[in-house]
Amino acid sequence: MKKQIINTPNAPQPIGPYSQAVQVGDWLFLSGQIALHPTTGALILNSIEAETTQVMENIKAVLQEANTSLESVVKTTIYLSDMDLFPSVNEVYGSYFTNDFPARETIAVKTLPKNVNVEISMIAVVVKKASAL
Repeated sequence: MKKQIINTPNAPQPIGPYSQAVQVGDWLFLSGQIALHPTTGALILNSIEAETTQVMENIKAVLQEANTSLESVVKTTIYLSDMDLFPSVNEVYGSYFTNDFPARETIAVKTLPKNVNVEISMIAVVVKKASAL
């Protein structure tokens, strides 16, 4: 199966040798997103809520480029600089989903890229719609 690279200017451009997302068949693997603003490149670190919101908006942009949405996400990994941030991150993250929540793990790590507080990666299923006859 051939892999397809997903890239959008509506999410931050990769800062290393990786792609925003890679699709293989119906599977979409999103790289971790941090709170970089896609057009200015500025880190959004005003609060953990603002940081998490920017991360989720970046993820939505990548999903949209792949013609899917958060409803298709089956697995999420959240990396935190401090597990004490979990309640605030969880509240913002949870506001992006309405039902049929994806599987998830949350991990506290020593350091994240650019010393941010949260990074989130996802796996989604892209279901191709049948063409109209």
